Amino acid sequence: MMKELLLEADRCLLCKNARCKANCPINTEIPEVVKLFKEGKLDEAGAMLFENNPLSAVCAVVCPHEDQCKGNCIRGIKGEPVSFCEIEELISNEYLKKIKLEKTAERNERIAIIGAGPAGITLSIILAKKGFKVTLFDAHEKIGGVLRYGIPEYRLPNSVMDRYEEILLALGVKIRPNTLIGPVITLDKLFFDGYKAVFIGTGVWNPKTLDIKGESLGNVHYAIDYLKSPDVYNLGKKVAVIGAGNVAMDAARVAKRSGAEEVYILYRKGFENMPCTKVELQEAKDDDIKFELFKAPIELTEDGVKYIETKNEVKEDGKVVTVTIDGTEGMFECDSVIIAVSQSPRKNIVANTTGIETNKWGLVLTDDKGHTTREGVFASGDVVTGANTVVHAAAYAKVVAESIEEYCKKD
Repeated sequence: MMKELLLEADRCLLCKNARCKANCPINTEIPEVVKLFKEGKLDEAGAMLFENNPLSAVCAVVCPHEDQCKGNCIRGIKGEPVSFCEIEELISNEYLKKIKLEKTAERNERIAIIGAGPAGITLSIILAKKGFKVTLFDAHEKIGGVLRYGIPEYRLPNSVMDRYEEILLALGVKIRPNTLIGPVITLDKLFFDGYKAVFIGTGVWNPKTLDIKGESLGNVHYAIDYLKSPDVYNLGKKVAVIGAGNVAMDAARVAKRSGAEEVYILYRKGFENMPCTKVELQEAKDDDIKFELFKAPIELTEDGVKYIETKNEVKEDGKVVTVTIDGTEGMFECDSVIIAVSQSPRKNIVANTTGIETNKWGLVLTDDKGHTTREGVFASGDVVTGANTVVHAAAYAKVVAESIEEYCKKD
């Protein structure tokens, strides 16, 4: 593997004004890391990646590289782009095995971080290194959030999250699992107990609905719930997944790997309109996932999905829209249905406190530094932006870490 990656690194032009770096949301020093890798300085390269992005080992796997580093590689204009993500994955995983972080100071301020997903983990590492007393709360039994409970094990092994937990504990972070902040432990209680600042990074765990009849039936499930523990579901032989984003592809592939004989993606548009990455789409095809396109669900039944056919139509202004075709209703027979049409945030915290404003979708309102509308409360990640990439969560968490540090200096 090392030999192949060194050959790949040799293809990198080490551009001075690297487009790959410019299109990385967290500005990874890609040419410099590749240079260190070629020189055999893996520890230095790993330290550079981790210091810039504590979740580099994760981003190397789950980022939409075709839209970021790989998709903007100068080599890709006339040929095959350099696959930096594979180099990053090897370096980062090796570095994680041996990393020993040290605090740069000892501080008395106590920080509560709610949500042990990408934003919460990144923030915990940064603030703990600075010497803050960090307590990380999560509603699940293990840390990772969407990284553990939303991304399939075959893509991102849980052992990676276990290693991050070891790193956090070594830094002195206190972890409270199975703790839902809001109903019992409120934000007011956290401040009463002496926390100087509170960070909300709870992600988006409520599935969005189709708003059609049949979603409560026993053979209908939501992808965000299914992916948490697929082994407990009995889906039958034939499964339909409604949606065409990355979560839909993950759910379909997991269902196939979990024993379903036939798995179909039902989507109301065509391949070119799918929000999933090209890589995810191709991998789904490689796993023999089948596709039923231009079908919009109108009702879910115990026998399958009632649908109406759709088509693309060009409007007078040149805009292409998808419209239904009268008289084309049909039934797609299947044993189970998985709905994968995005997620929204839960209201456990907002409903049990005052001063935190949200928008019409329930997302927490913040300024560009992560301050919410309540003093001492900060937020970032999917609970602010809606479902987004891991690297965006990590990048914004770095900004919020600076905001929290500045806030703690005010007194």
